[in-house]
Amino acid sequence: MNPKIRILIVDDDKRITRTLADILTLVGYDPVEAWSGLDALEKARAEQFDCVLTDVRMPGMDGVELHRQLCQVQPGLPSVLMTAYASEELIRRGLEQGVIGALEKPLDINQLLNFFASLIKTHTITIVDDDPAFCETLGDILERRGYKVMKVSDPHTPPEQIADNAQIILLDMKLNHINGHDVLKELRSLYPDLPVLLVTGYGQEMAVPIQRALENDAYACLYKPLVIPELLQKLAEIRAKYLRPMLVAK
Repeated sequence: MNPKIRILIVDDDKRITRTLADILTLVGYDPVEAWSGLDALEKARAEQFDCVLTDVRMPGMDGVELHRQLCQVQPGLPSVLMTAYASEELIRRGLEQGVIGALEKPLDINQLLNFFASLIKTHTITIVDDDPAFCETLGDILERRGYKVMKVSDPHTPPEQIADNAQIILLDMKLNHINGHDVLKELRSLYPDLPVLLVTGYGQEMAVPIQRALENDAYACLYKPLVIPELLQKLAEIRAKYLRPMLVAK
């Protein structure tokens, strides 16, 4: 049985939303139907979702505009577009705004289910920070957003344990007497493609190590106190980069 990820299905054709909802329920997901952009926004304001599957062209509000507005309501919420006919300009604009990708109708259900399975995998984040209170507070925030969180407060933890089952690493740049860049180099030697997002409360003091870490393929650096919508947006960008190949037509 799949984890109960919540999927918001948006289409003005109720037959499509009902069919998809029935399929997703059958395989263990938790779908919610909406029949317009405004209906979807209302539902997103009332409850949290893990993904949005939306038609591109709908009366009143298209899927790309819906994605833009949903990002204001639930920052980092991944969206996938559905289209029955060519909407190249809309899809291009959607991708530029952070949409994961687009699927042609009739949907390839196996491809869609494989995508949702991959979506679950990208829910796991490891926070590496020597401040246990920071780990707990941030972990609680991310868990409420649907992420599975592992916390590492001992900077001497072997990189194999830090990276165990993680899809994204959130790495503090100053860990007691250990430079976060040194931890990054160890991770890179074993896991060259593992996304690492840096955080620090010492911008000027850590400027040189941060620059070196970014040159060593760290994704970005965020500064404490963290702006949570900014963090969620960065996490969404990382997930989109990983997930987009899952939606490429076979």
